[in-house]
Amino acid sequence: MAMRDVLIALAPATLAGIWMFGLGALLVLLASIAGAMLTEWTFLPEDKRRDQLANGSALVTGLLLGLTLPPALPLWMAFLGGTVSIGLGKIIWGGLGYNLFNPALVGRAFLLAAFPVAMTTWSAQTGSTDFFQVAASNLAAPLMHLDYDGVTSATPLGLMKFQQQSTALWDLVIGKTSGCIGETSGLLLILGGLYLAFRRDLDWRIPVSILITVAAFASLLFLIDPDRYPGPLFSVFSGGLLIGAFYMASDPVTSPLTPKGAWIFGIGIGLLVMLIRVFGGFPEGVMYAILLMNAATPLIDRYTQPRVFGKGLKSPQGGHQ
Repeated sequence: MAMRDVLIALAPATLAGIWMFGLGALLVLLASIAGAMLTEWTFLPEDKRRDQLANGSALVTGLLLGLTLPPALPLWMAFLGGTVSIGLGKIIWGGLGYNLFNPALVGRAFLLAAFPVAMTTWSAQTGSTDFFQVAASNLAAPLMHLDYDGVTSATPLGLMKFQQQSTALWDLVIGKTSGCIGETSGLLLILGGLYLAFRRDLDWRIPVSILITVAAFASLLFLIDPDRYPGPLFSVFSGGLLIGAFYMASDPVTSPLTPKGAWIFGIGIGLLVMLIRVFGGFPEGVMYAILLMNAATPLIDRYTQPRVFGKGLKSPQGGHQ
C-alpha cells in the first residue's frame, strides 16, 4: 500500500475516535506511534534511517496498532506494543517487505497475551464535554494497580455474546458504541477502504470476500436461531471486522499475490472470524483470523501461482509497498 494513501484513508476514523473517546485516545495513538518509530530508528543502519522513516511504514504500523487499542490503555503499554510491532513484527524478519505477519497485529497479540485485563477493559465515550479528561489508567506506570475510574462499558460483540443484548445498527454505523479507538465508526472505515480501492492500493477481492463470508455465515445462523445469533449487518459492522478487512488483511506484503489466492485468503479469514465469534471464548476473532491466514499465505501462493509449461511453479513476484 502507498503509506500516504493509508494515512489519508484512516484520517476520518482516527479523528472520529479521538473526538468520541477524548484526549486519552489521542495520547494512546501517539504513544503507539512513538514506540513504533523509535524502534524503527534504533535498529536501522544510520545511513538508511532517513529514507526508511520517510516512507511512513512505521507511522502507519503505530497508527493501526493504536486504533485497535482500548482508549483507557496505559500509555506505556501502547508504547511497548508499538515497539513489539516493529521489532517482532518486521525487523526480526528482515525489514519491510519480508515480514510474514501483519506487524500491527503482532503488537496487539502480544499486548493481549501479556495484559489481558487492560486490553479487554472498555471505557465509555467521553463526548465533547469531557474531551480533556484523561483516565487515570492512561497515566498508570508499570506495576501500578490500574484504576479505570469505575467507568467501564462493554463492546457490542461482548454484549451480544455474553448478555444476548443487541446494539442498534445505526449506533454501529456512526460509532456510538464502546470499543477500540478506531473500530467504532463503520461508515468512516468503509469510506476509507473505498478510497484505498479507488487508488488501487489494495486488492478489493480480500475485503469483499471477508465481508461476504461473514455476512453469509451470520445469515445462516440468524435463520437457524434469530434469538441467539445476530443478523449479518450486525456481524459486519461490529468489532474490528471492517478495520481488519480493509486495512490489515489487505496488506500486500502479508497477503497472497494472485487473484485466486486473494479469494481463498479472504474466505478463510471470514470463516475463522465467525468460528471464533460463535464458538470461541472471546467475542472477537478478527486478529487471530488474519494472523492465521498470514501464516497460510506462502502455502496459498505456492498452489495458486500460474504454472509455466516445463517450468513447474512460477516464482512469486514481489507485491507493491
